[in-house]
Amino acid sequence: MPKIFLSPSTQEWNQYATEGNEQLYMNLLADRMEPYLRSSGFVYVRNDPDRNVQGAIQDSNAGDYDVHLALHSNAAPESLAGKLRGIDIYFAPTSLDSEKLANIIANNLKAIYPLPDKSRAVPTYNLGEVLQTRAVAVLCELGYHDNYADEAWLKNNLDLIARNIVRSLCDYFGLPFVMPSAIQYGQVATNGANLNIRDYPSLEGEIIGKIPNNSAVLINGETGNWYVVSYRNITGYASKDFILI
Repeated sequence: MPKIFLSPSTQEWNQYATEGNEQLYMNLLADRMEPYLRSSGFVYVRNDPDRNVQGAIQDSNAGDYDVHLALHSNAAPESLAGKLRGIDIYFAPTSLDSEKLANIIANNLKAIYPLPDKSRAVPTYNLGEVLQTRAVAVLCELGYHDNYADEAWLKNNLDLIARNIVRSLCDYFGLPFVMPSAIQYGQVATNGANLNIRDYPSLEGEIIGKIPNNSAVLINGETGNWYVVSYRNITGYASKDFILI
């Protein structure tokens, strides 16, 4: 299953128009994303808030991640302070995958941002978190936090934005988006055989693990006739027909 390095801003000095700061609200957004990531089958790691951007890049490159997702909010130059609005999703201009993911995120955010024409994918030539990571990387500037209207939109819609971004990750990887539910444990009941864990909720999905009969398994969500399960550090889909809650 896809592995995400989730990198919310560590810039606590970037104050918002009324109260709070960029680090606080981007971490609150990442908090809201976690249940949607789990229920949709993603494996994820958060950055260390005590390390800077270079530390996040090093930590991301030290692992085997499919996507490096940086979460930020923007601020206008001093001469335009408070006057700009919009969402910019930055991508690496030499990476078709980075551009594809940025366009998916920007296009999906149009549905919930009050100025849809101002949600766009933008190439970057200097952002290290996009250009220096081994994983496919994008950096999301989710509105201008020095603008009262953008600040209010961001603060009042954290859960909606989190859901939208995770849905974009599902679109990028071709996986179903699964709404969170109460985390449960189940027991495999196969009359002796192992239960397959697959990378897609279909018998056509590749087998990425097996669960022995009578084993306990963590259930993160469900889609159709499949549970999103985790067993011994393997996350994927398993048939509901062979798991007792």
